[in-house]
Amino acid sequence: MAEIAASSRLITHSPSRTTDQGEAATAWLLSMPAIVLIVVFILLPVAAVIVLGFTDFELGYAGFKFVGFDNYAELLTDRTFKRSLWNTAVYTSLVTPVSVFLALGLAIMIEKESIGRSFFRTAYFLPVASLLVAMATVWQYLFHPTIGPINAMLAEIGIQGPNWLGASSTVLYSLSIIGIWQSVGFNLVLFLAGLTSIPRELYAAAEVDGARSGWDRFRLVTWPMLGPTTLFVTTISIINSVKVFETVKTLTEGGPNKASEVLLFSIYQEGFVYLRVGYASAMTVVFLTILVVLMFIQYRIQDRQVHYT
Repeated sequence: MAEIAASSRLITHSPSRTTDQGEAATAWLLSMPAIVLIVVFILLPVAAVIVLGFTDFELGYAGFKFVGFDNYAELLTDRTFKRSLWNTAVYTSLVTPVSVFLALGLAIMIEKESIGRSFFRTAYFLPVASLLVAMATVWQYLFHPTIGPINAMLAEIGIQGPNWLGASSTVLYSLSIIGIWQSVGFNLVLFLAGLTSIPRELYAAAEVDGARSGWDRFRLVTWPMLGPTTLFVTTISIINSVKVFETVKTLTEGGPNKASEVLLFSIYQEGFVYLRVGYASAMTVVFLTILVVLMFIQYRIQDRQVHYT
């Protein structure tokens, strides 16, 4: 009887086990192209950067040697690196919160507007679809100290406009304005999608419970339900702000007096202008580490306040 029972279990479970193995093999086969792409274009380059960060490799030279942590020790005394790190932090602290909350406010207003909703959505998304290098020329004209319309409007009310992109005291704030203009449209579309997914019944229930004003409905329904969207938008905004490069390269080249030099521009200078690939790789490792730490801290703090549905 024991042998019959064992045979019965074998017959019962063998087809199921075969099916599971077949599904697993199919899953691996379908995932293989993505896995290969991730390994080739993400994992291997990151590994190469980490290894090169411990060398004195320079473009144009045949050989190189391992120097241990010398590149990282040099970063601790590099005034340009410290300045670029500070500029990146200031830029991110300005662009991220303003672009997130401005996009949220615009999304709420557009979502309530039944007429022209598609027009405003397209208009605000245009900066995302536009070629930033080409649009930088427009901003260069707008910020021009003598012929720019911004200073012309300030002159009309008796205020002398500054040299927006040419003065150390204003250049980083000018670039932040461009960064906000560039980010708001993308964040706006994400918030609009989040607002659309909120059930209308929740607003009716909140009104029955005494939430009469728009602020009460926003505080009790809209803001909690937008938790996952806000978390995602904030994460993307921080990443994009830390990765700022095109506007700096096109408009200021890190000047004047390195007042607008940011991390990615410093890495570009070291790796492709001064050809110090080993040192640039060490800077890249520090840059990636800072980015990962920021994301981890943000998720630890903000994810606790998110209400998932």
